[in-house]
Amino acid sequence: MINQWNNLRHKKLKGFTLLEMLLVILVISVLMLLFVPNLSKQKDRVTETGNAAVVKLVENQAELYELSQGSKPSLSELKADGSITEKQEKAYQDYYDKHKNEKARLSN
Repeated sequence: MINQWNNLRHKKLKGFTLLEMLLVILVISVLMLLFVPNLSKQKDRVTETGNAAVVKLVENQAELYELSQGSKPSLSELKADGSITEKQEKAYQDYYDKHKNEKARLSN
């Protein structure tokens, strides 16, 4: 029995030590700190690009309306006509609320 105990004590067990596990957790934490803020910036950039595309779409719809009706429309007229949706109207207004230095081509 003592001989078996000595064999178990001297046998090398394979596995990760606590220090190695803590090091892996530290590395993962540092990587998360680097990437998470970058992802939120990317999301903001994509939203901004999408809003700029909506602005161009709304202005193109306004030009089409002006060509067919003969008068310059407002946002509410475009929405009532079905040329733009409520989401597009809101995105248009949000874009120009955020970019005060640019002038909106359409009125409310």
